Amino acid sequence: MKSSKGKGFLCLLVILACIGVFGYFGYDTMDDIKLGLDLAGGVSITYQALKDDPEAEEMSDTVYKLQQRVEGYSTEAEVYQEGGNRINIDIPGENDANAILAELGKPGSLLFMDEAGNVILTGDQVASAKPGIIEKNGIRENTVNLTFTQEGAEIFAKATEENLGKIIYIIYDNEIKSYPRVNSVITGGECYIEGMESYEEADNLAATIRIGSLSLELEELRSNVVGAKLGQEAISTSLRAALIGFAAVALFMIFAYRIPGAASVLALCLYVGLELILLSAFEVTLTLPGIAGIILSIGMAVDANVIIFTRIKEEIGVGKTVRSAIKTGFAKALSAIVDGNITTLIAAVVLFWRGSGTVKGFASTLAIGIVLSMFTALFVTKAALYTLYSLGFQDAKFYGVKKASEPVNFLGKKKIFFTASVAAIVAGWVFMGLGAASGKGALNYGLDFKGGTSTNVTFNEDMSLEDISSKVVPVIEEVTGDSEVQTQKVAGTTEVIIKTKTLTVDRREALNQAMVDQFGVDEALITAESISGAVSQEMKRDAVSAVIIATVCMLIYIWFRFKDIRFAASAVLALIHDVLVVLTCYAVAKWSVGSTFIACMLTIVGYSINATIVIFDRIRENLQSKSHKESLEALVNRSITETFTRSINTSLTTFIMVFVLFIMGVSSIREFALPLMAGIIFGGYSSICVTGALWYVLTMRKKSAGAES
Repeated sequence: MKSSKGKGFLCLLVILACIGVFGYFGYDTMDDIKLGLDLAGGVSITYQALKDDPEAEEMSDTVYKLQQRVEGYSTEAEVYQEGGNRINIDIPGENDANAILAELGKPGSLLFMDEAGNVILTGDQVASAKPGIIEKNGIRENTVNLTFTQEGAEIFAKATEENLGKIIYIIYDNEIKSYPRVNSVITGGECYIEGMESYEEADNLAATIRIGSLSLELEELRSNVVGAKLGQEAISTSLRAALIGFAAVALFMIFAYRIPGAASVLALCLYVGLELILLSAFEVTLTLPGIAGIILSIGMAVDANVIIFTRIKEEIGVGKTVRSAIKTGFAKALSAIVDGNITTLIAAVVLFWRGSGTVKGFASTLAIGIVLSMFTALFVTKAALYTLYSLGFQDAKFYGVKKASEPVNFLGKKKIFFTASVAAIVAGWVFMGLGAASGKGALNYGLDFKGGTSTNVTFNEDMSLEDISSKVVPVIEEVTGDSEVQTQKVAGTTEVIIKTKTLTVDRREALNQAMVDQFGVDEALITAESISGAVSQEMKRDAVSAVIIATVCMLIYIWFRFKDIRFAASAVLALIHDVLVVLTCYAVAKWSVGSTFIACMLTIVGYSINATIVIFDRIRENLQSKSHKESLEALVNRSITETFTRSINTSLTTFIMVFVLFIMGVSSIREFALPLMAGIIFGGYSSICVTGALWYVLTMRKKSAGAES
């Protein structure tokens, strides 16, 4: 016994030392974590088209291609149209505009010419250019891989046939950038350029080709270093909220699960330290959507522990010893944890692969968090729990006992649940239809989606971000009637950029007068331009396609793991249900649909699918031991009842984190947290009341169809 306690103390010291070391390095690397424009500001560059009257399609295409280009600096970079012929680029985490301009290059004309000087292709006929590495005869060579548009592919095929063995010059802004020799006829619309001395050279050439493939030639109009959109107050309040929320979750876990809860707190402390280190190591740009990914992953980390501890309680309830219950509890919880996390990880990978902008930032933090949550739950919590057991906490009273309870007849109320869900979804479409018919829009689209007005005001004195937030913003909100004002300070000047919803001429004049009356600014130094939404049509399209692909991949994985398409179909239907019900909240309550809208919906998707997997895992397990006397309806009711505590506790712990953020955060943070709270509530509702019932209905229909045939 003494030897066991000695080993236990040693293990505890090791765990505490790991928490201390990783916690210290995590805290130390916080300053190295890249923050987005909303949290820390960055470089803002404005380009102007050389063409006098560019077409809307040309501007839109150029915005999208620039977005792809600047994501090399940060996935959270924003590109949006300003006025009729300007494009603004905001790159977070940077403070040297000149360096960015030098690296980004001046978007100019790109031409492919033959040796006689004839133009073969123009830049707009190049679809993509990426650096790559190929291996020839055991030697690795750096290349630039080109993909042409359909029109470009046909022209290039003919050109390579006519210029076989000759050189084709790639000319950018009247300067020869590369002169590859044609070694074969290229008919597939793809080719690669060899002869790069380094990967960096290949990357630079690829970047030059990409920037030169813009639909328009651009010139730099101005560049600034700007401050955070949300200000330091948003960061400090978010950190305080996170600490308070984490403390509340820790106390809840200890109160609800006793010794296992204490073990989970140790694991979660290590989780936080590792999360901070990895965010810095992978150079993830952290914004509000990224914080959503972290919140979801913390919720899943708690969820994994809740699943394990509930299993341990059940095993003790059927008479097993504590040590045996711990071993069996981890074993039985493994499939639900792995399936739930891998399903969400699949979604994160697809979102990062297919998404852009804030979607990639969300996917990055979510993926890191999922991997860490599985590691801490399955290894760190387990080690901590066995350590505490060896230290003498071996009585069942320290772990709790969960005995089999009378199943609740959830399926008996399935018609009520289905009717309520359908009514809620229909109400959403009705409200969106009424909004669209009235001319106000189906949803309350914010600045990031709909665009608005950017007003530059030069104050007489240098104002801090906090002064702007507390003194200037309230005046703007009162005059414009806009509660979602974004402000950015131009570094080294007294200029402030104010972004609001689109203002009428009267509202613009009223804002100018308010600035003059309240702050004594020179009205001649106030300028205003209309700006497009930072979330472009292409970004929306990328987000939608990413969600569709992710949903299909999750469906396939669930089908494969559960060997029953009805599990997969039910999970996807429940997922769609949660998204549509939250969409109803946006429509009815007129919540602002901004850049965080996409992240909120993605968080709900990840949360919903994870909760569903847990119930389906229990149904699958109970089916294997089902008696002939027990009906399928009774089995489903029993499965939902057995996982009911887990569903409530997981929803509660995640809700606590977001609720504290909502209570303590600034207005923009609250607008972000409110839909998340709704998603958590409806996700919990659907996992308990809808998913099992859906699977039951689909299964019974198949049996009925089989009996009839």
